[in-house]
Amino acid sequence: MEASSSRISKPINWSTIIMFALGFWLSGSLVFDFLIVPGMLTSGMMNESGFASAGYMIFGTFNHLELLCAAIVLAGCLVYRYGYRLTSQINNKSIFIAAILLIISLAYTYIFTPQMSSMGMSLDMFATNEPASSSMTIMHIAYWSLEVIKLVAATALLRTFFRNSCSLV
Repeated sequence: MEASSSRISKPINWSTIIMFALGFWLSGSLVFDFLIVPGMLTSGMMNESGFASAGYMIFGTFNHLELLCAAIVLAGCLVYRYGYRLTSQINNKSIFIAAILLIISLAYTYIFTPQMSSMGMSLDMFATNEPASSSMTIMHIAYWSLEVIKLVAATALLRTFFRNSCSLV
């Protein structure tokens, strides 16, 4: 007895997957950068003694989500360029931008968050809160510089794939 299926397998639309991952990532970053972090700063949470460990959990979790999105975007770009369709519309520049986004996410996850948390953590229970050190200021400047680069690069990549998906008919 033969069983036949009337369903036909459609190829995966990598452009949609990449745009979804970039949109999720960008919207999460914007909410985090312009709502959550300023809210914590204005409420005085960043001056509390337990903020370093709480910040490590919050930022670490978000950084791992960023890492997942960056990996999906880079994998999607590679599949879209070399496996799915051999088009010249998605060029090596898009793959380079996706790789830069992955490198930024790796730096956030494994360099910035642990270093900034360790600088902010007080190991002396009886010590008073100290103002931010110059090394912490340098880390903040580097973090926000990478954040601007990430937002510009992700927006450019999203625009590239959106234009490409609109031209496919």
